[in-house]
Amino acid sequence: MEQALQVGRRCPVLSGVCGLLLTTSLCVAAQKTSTPPQTTTVASTLAEITLDQAIALAKANEPSFAAAVAASRVSELDRSIARAALLPTITYHNQFLYTQAADGRTTSGNASAGSLATSSLPRFIGNNAVHEYTSQGVVTETIGVAQTTAASRAAAAAAVASAEMEIARRGLVAAVVGVFYGTTTAQHKLEIAEHAAQEAAEFTHLTEQRETAREAAHADVVKAQLQQQQRERDVADARLQADKTRLELGVLLYPDPRTAFTVVTPALPPPLPSREDTVAAATHLNPEIKSAESSLKAGNLDVTAARAAYLPDLALAFNYGIDAAQFAARGPDGVHNLGYSATATLDIPVWDWLSTQHKIRQSEILRDASKVTLNAAQRRLIAQIEESYAEAATAQSQMASLDLSVNTAKESLRLTRLRYSSGEATVLEVVDAQNSYTSAQLAREDGTIRYQAALANLQILTGSI
Repeated sequence: MEQALQVGRRCPVLSGVCGLLLTTSLCVAAQKTSTPPQTTTVASTLAEITLDQAIALAKANEPSFAAAVAASRVSELDRSIARAALLPTITYHNQFLYTQAADGRTTSGNASAGSLATSSLPRFIGNNAVHEYTSQGVVTETIGVAQTTAASRAAAAAAVASAEMEIARRGLVAAVVGVFYGTTTAQHKLEIAEHAAQEAAEFTHLTEQRETAREAAHADVVKAQLQQQQRERDVADARLQADKTRLELGVLLYPDPRTAFTVVTPALPPPLPSREDTVAAATHLNPEIKSAESSLKAGNLDVTAARAAYLPDLALAFNYGIDAAQFAARGPDGVHNLGYSATATLDIPVWDWLSTQHKIRQSEILRDASKVTLNAAQRRLIAQIEESYAEAATAQSQMASLDLSVNTAKESLRLTRLRYSSGEATVLEVVDAQNSYTSAQLAREDGTIRYQAALANLQILTGSI
């Protein structure tokens, strides 16, 4: 090797050839001795989390989604309660009533005139006896428009709560998708930064060898060292960002966000569905539209319930049991105490100082607001479909161009290093080629994640995930 360098100093042509051979041998040796990045070795021992697994774990840990699920279940029970209110109610009524007896002067064969005796009549005329026992089964039923409307209103409220739960689920999925792909991007960018740092270290070693061989100035070594130092700082920043995004995702997935894991994405992103299928799936049972429609239905029922105050209510009651001075089926004289009674009450509203009219107006105002909400939700859905599909289509169309840019930048770096080894390029050209290659890799990573995130947003919009 020393002889070749001495010959190179005497002949410039041989110097270029020797430099080319030296660079080639160094690259081959670096490829043989280089070890994979530390993150790849560590990641192989960690738990691998896919997007579907991340969504399932987040559903079990997110409090806002748990609150939406609880609200939906409670509304279902409210609907059952409202339906039960339409059916007759049965109670077993038991009561003992004691009333002070009325005192009076009476005469009898065994008592002298003017002696005092206690009467069996109660002192209060509204009561039946001094001792009165009531033990009856009571069946009651109220028939009216308000009761029927209340059951329908509870069903509409349950539909709103169900739609809100689906909205909360999709919001949670969107949050998980954003953090999941952010973690994926951070991991891949860390690998790119480590590869760039390794490339910068190899180039620094090359410039030092060329300086030793008196084929390059010390300024080339300084420039290469500066580039290497910057790449090492980039690795530290990329590792910090990867740790931060992993902790952010860990908050959604695990009780302890410090749990070690790594995210896994498909090697090839799925293809983009057609626009017609996307529009049909997005508009079918969209939770925002369903919630707005159910809210409007509930508003109409509120108006009906308010107007029902103008109508009479029919209350029916049936009682069976005893209401006697003795707690027995028969009295002392053999009279049957068991019996029944039935009542029917019709309450007709006459005047309430315009309270019903004002309640009707209130419900109409809220109903009109629900109409505006429904129209806004329909317009917003159309815009979301167009924006999300355009974003995914644009990202997909740019992926081939980004791959070409990476390949071109890689080839440019290879040729520039060869030219530098032969003395035909400057160190600045090599550094620029390194920066271009790293930038192209980062841009391709951003483009890939952009398409995957846009496709996931379409899937959220259509309810497929």
